[in-house]
This record gives sequence, structure tokens and C-alpha cells, in this order.
Amino acid sequence: MDKEQFLAILQTEVATFNSAVSTSNGDWIIKGFIDIYKNIYTISVDTKVISKIMELLLFPELARFAEKYGLKMILSEQQNFYPDMSFVDNEDHRFALDLKSTYRIDSDRVNGMTLGTFTGYFRERNSTKNITFPYGSYSGHFVLGVIYSKTDGLIDERRRYNFDELERITSVIRDFQFFAQEKYRIASDRPGSGNTKNIGSVTEIDKLVRGSGPFASLGEHVFDDYWMYYLTKDMARAVELKRPPYTNLRSYLKYKGLAK
Repeated sequence: MDKEQFLAILQTEVATFNSAVSTSNGDWIIKGFIDIYKNIYTISVDTKVISKIMELLLFPELARFAEKYGLKMILSEQQNFYPDMSFVDNEDHRFALDLKSTYRIDSDRVNGMTLGTFTGYFRERNSTKNITFPYGSYSGHFVLGVIYSKTDGLIDERRRYNFDELERITSVIRDFQFFAQEKYRIASDRPGSGNTKNIGSVTEIDKLVRGSGPFASLGEHVFDDYWMYYLTKDMARAVELKRPPYTNLRSYLKYKGLAK
């Protein structure tokens, strides 16, 4: 199996995932946390909590996907390892899959996602540190994305419900849209939020779903080269440069002599 075939079957399965996480009217099936006394505590709209629970909901679906297509599914050993799961076919072709979720800002844009580090194993393609298999040994790197809307202003986190009130609890998120794409096709030319050295994603929903980010037309080899040699200001100073050689795709193409 090649990476195009893997993406095709993954996209086919992803189209069915809504029923695994949402009700018929689009609400999240998760209502809160329950204790041994059957008290239910509502969930805050915390992106890390939502992301982790979403992973737990999707693992069985992806396990069925692997079984259906004769793939071996290998989960990451630790939380900070890449990728979230690896799929291996009977010819030992490896496919990396990261699960990512993000919320809508409006009808056209999302908050964005981070797509993994651009240092460490990304640059040392034979390294086994913080990664299931060496990065260079994968036939393809993919993202399974979940886009959702927040339910604003209707959640009282201080409220405790009993089990009989389950139907009255408002879901904190709703209206899910799933997509699957190769990582490079949805990557932006900017790092993700925060101080971590992570690759950022595009934020336009159409570009995420269609896989039409800025590197899509340039190819994965340009994406790899761009991020393998990308320097933050601190990284540039550490190697005694006054400034990074490039900071976005336009200046990269000019730096490489590829700009038209």
C-alpha cells in the first residue's frame, strides 16, 4: 500500500466518524465526568481535555479501520511521543497518524492546530527519541482532524447533576466536521502558538478539508526543507546569526533563489 491508497481508505472511514462522537442533532455524546455515587460533573471547554476525550472515542473506530484493511495499529508509548498511532501494512509500509482537534472561530476559520515539532526527530530522520519509528521510515505522515463549535454561555461548571438528569446536561461542544490529510498539505509557514517549536496549521476550514495549504502545490520535499532549516530568533542567535535566514514562505523562496 502506498500513501495515496492509505489516505483514500482513511478518508472513506473518516466520513463515518460523526456517529461515534455525536448525537443525531449534532451534540457531543460526552456530558461530563461521573463519580461512584453517580454524580455527574460538567466538562469545561478546555481544549486539552476535549482533545484527550476525543482520542478515547476515536481509538475504537481506528482499531476497526485497521482490522478492516489488514493493518497493524501501534499506539505511541507515551503522551508526548509522535505519532499518536502508527499503521503498518503486511509489506511493512508505515503510516503515521496524529489526531488533532480545533474549534471554529467563525464559519470559515478555526483556531488552528500544531502539527508536531520541527526539531528533534523531524530533523534527525533516523532518531528513535520521542517517536515510535524513525521519522524517515514512514511512507507518509497524516492528520485526522476534528473541527467543532463551542457551546457558549450555557455551561455552569459549578453545577453537579445526578444520573437521572443526564438528558438535561448541555454538551460543551457540537457540530463536528472530520477530515484527513497529509500533514504537509495543511501546514502553514508559521510555528504554532506558544513558545514550543511546533509547526502550525492553516486556519481556513476549506484549506484544511481540501488539503490546500501553502505547501500543497510545492510538494513535501519543500515542506521538509523549509521546516528542517527553519530558525526562530532564539535559534538564530544561538548559532550567532543576527536574524533567521527566512521567516515565511515568501522569504524562503527568495533565500533559495526560487522566487519568480
